[in-house]
Amino acid sequence: MADRLTRLRDRATGNAAFRQLAGEISAFLAYEALADLVTSEGTVDTPVMPGAACLRVTESVLLVPVLRAGLGMVPAIQQVLPLSEVAHVGLRRDEATLLPDVYLNRLPADLRGRRVVVCDPMLATGGSLAAVCDLVAERGATRVSALCLIASFPGLVAFRGRHPTVGVTCAAADPDLDERGFIVPGLGDAGDRLFGPPA
Repeated sequence: MADRLTRLRDRATGNAAFRQLAGEISAFLAYEALADLVTSEGTVDTPVMPGAACLRVTESVLLVPVLRAGLGMVPAIQQVLPLSEVAHVGLRRDEATLLPDVYLNRLPADLRGRRVVVCDPMLATGGSLAAVCDLVAERGATRVSALCLIASFPGLVAFRGRHPTVGVTCAAADPDLDERGFIVPGLGDAGDRLFGPPA
């Protein structure tokens, strides 16, 4: 994964290659974070043995991409998960205060008993991820985890202060934030690098 992360960080990496790398890393993160999915025992007929013992995943996961950058993680994660649904949450960050503002919330009203995975490529200040986890918790979800391509140490500390039970799986944790709240060394604006600058 280290090689992919290096290419993801490289400012010379174009949008198409960035999307591919982000997807590959997202799949690795999902594999690590969701190893404890609920399974049931069964049998499968193989080419050389009928009725071989097997396990099948029976737990459905609700993926919550934080728009717009979180969308770049979802297709690869769904390839790893046999059962999943998607609910979108859109946030924009106030560039002066660095605080998130919710502009779209498509979460189901009742999340009791659901496994929820929030997809937020950049955990910078921790504010956006915490805001989405607040929304998820308000709807009753108790099994929540987050997948991030890169996090910052300050952001992780701030996020943990608000959501100490939410597990965060990321490919790298960088030491600093700049004056704009960007992760340093980071990889820039994930949304722009995935999809191009907004119109």
